[in-house]
Formats: sequence, structure tokens, C-alpha cells
Amino acid sequence: MKNSFVKSLCALSLSAFAFTTMSAHAADEKIEVTPTPQVTSQELAAIYVLSEVCPKLVNDKDQPKFEAGYAKLAKEYMPNEKNPVNALQQLSKQKSFKEALKEAQSDAKKAGDKKNGAICKELTAYSK
Repeated sequence: MKNSFVKSLCALSLSAFAFTTMSAHAADEKIEVTPTPQVTSQELAAIYVLSEVCPKLVNDKDQPKFEAGYAKLAKEYMPNEKNPVNALQQLSKQKSFKEALKEAQSDAKKAGDKKNGAICKELTAYSK
């Protein structure tokens, strides 16, 4: 899938935006929120690949912000996990996850440092 990594991350960004907007409106009025659809292995793989790609693309002073944004994103996609970052690390070692992970890694490589850097920067800002 050409650029599916970028598409997945765009979808993640849109989901995060929708979630943030929904949360802001929920403070003003009572809104019943329906559960989010099932998260796919491809989405989780794209999130995990950020932990491989971004540390070398984010400057040292922004590393804590990246880690906070990454943890926040992981928690949103794995809300039932006590430590979703660790859960993603464990998932990355499972044989059943290898195909989705290889595809996400390939897509990230094809996207290049410029596109990946923009995604990492956005995630760094997402920690707020």
C-alpha cells in the first residue's frame, strides 16, 4: 500500500482532532459518546513505527514532549492497557503482528525523513 503509513497517521491525526474537539464540547454539554471502532493491526503498527523513526528525527530538547505525545496517542488507541507503550513493544515481538509491522516500516521508509519528521513534530506538539 503506497503511503499507507502516512495515510494511517493522517487518520490518527484526524481522530485525535475529533477526539479533542469532542472532549472540548463535552465539557459544555452532556454528550453520549459511542465506543470507537476496532483498532487495526495496521494502525497499531503505524503508531509503533513512530517509536522507531521519531527519536532520531526529533531534537534532544523535544524528546520528552515526543515521548509524552507518543504515550498519549498510544493510550487513546489502547485505552484498556495500563501501559500502552509497553503493550505496543510487546505486540511488536509477536509473530502475528510481524506482517503489519513490516508494512508500516516499509511505508515509513518510503515516506522519507521530511514527511516522517513532520509527523513526529506534530506528535511532539500533541503532548500538550
